[in-house]
Amino acid sequence: MRDMRVGIVIFLWAIGLLTPALANPAEKTAERPLLKIIIAYSSISGNMAPLWVTYEKGFFSKYGLNVQLVLVEGGSRAAQTLASGDVAFAQMAGAGVIQSNLKGADIVMIAGILNTMNYQFIVDKNVQRPDQLKGKALAVSRYGSSSDFAIRFALDKYGLVPDKDVKILEIGTQPDRFAALETGKVQGVMLEVPQSLHAKTKGFRVLANLKMLGLEYQHTGLATTRALIKSQPDLVRNVMKAYVEGIHYYKTNRQESLTVLAKYLKTNNAEALKEIHQDIGLALVPAKPYPTLKGIDAILREVGGRSPKPRHFDRSSLSTCHLSKN
Repeated sequence: MRDMRVGIVIFLWAIGLLTPALANPAEKTAERPLLKIIIAYSSISGNMAPLWVTYEKGFFSKYGLNVQLVLVEGGSRAAQTLASGDVAFAQMAGAGVIQSNLKGADIVMIAGILNTMNYQFIVDKNVQRPDQLKGKALAVSRYGSSSDFAIRFALDKYGLVPDKDVKILEIGTQPDRFAALETGKVQGVMLEVPQSLHAKTKGFRVLANLKMLGLEYQHTGLATTRALIKSQPDLVRNVMKAYVEGIHYYKTNRQESLTVLAKYLKTNNAEALKEIHQDIGLALVPAKPYPTLKGIDAILREVGGRSPKPRHFDRSSLSTCHLSKN
């Protein structure tokens, strides 16, 4: 299992990317034509903010890159687009990277943007303690989904047995799950910002968030291919330099970051934007975006439960990454 885990993640930190250079992002490292590349992102959610901010604030152009951002909805589609070479990088769900890798794709994760799930466990107004969920029903989008994984993780932490102590129902999207909570069909759901904010304004309680429960899970990351790392290490290096500076900017320039969020999320809901920046950007996005090995293990266990013969990974796969300073 550890060989599989290590084979999936390629670390770039030996190349000295951990301390952001805080120069004017509009400045370029050299006067040369910008290299055109396409970077995909897999959803319209606050999880994608580091990429949006890096792009909008000129950090890619600072490092000689003319980046085009494209939305490719869904982790599986983003992985396919990356594997085909249609895009050079993709910010996407970690599970999509790992599942593609297990099937033999050349995709690897080079940064961890969200190393836990940003779900909040929203429960009925009458539920004050976890043990009061016994005999109740909870909603997930579908069995085997991230919301299903999150619910089962939380129940295990609370000493409750899924499908025995608590019934789990497939309901669908977050709005559908919240509607089921409102009507009393279920007594608990996992929601993300801004849906969780809407639930709280309606008087529903936050029993816990997944970070509080200690969950490490490779929710969102930046991925590319081993072939690109091997053939264009300077490109990968420059993307990561820009990215780390973009994350620093996102964390330290609130109002400008809120403006970027409003543009991409197409909302002027100030409270929702502030909550995304505070609860995800400041609290969950790491300043040094290492992937989480424990979080990758969690996904491998989850995938292994559905696929009893996952592809074996050899540590020698790490040799495809030649990104040292020398």
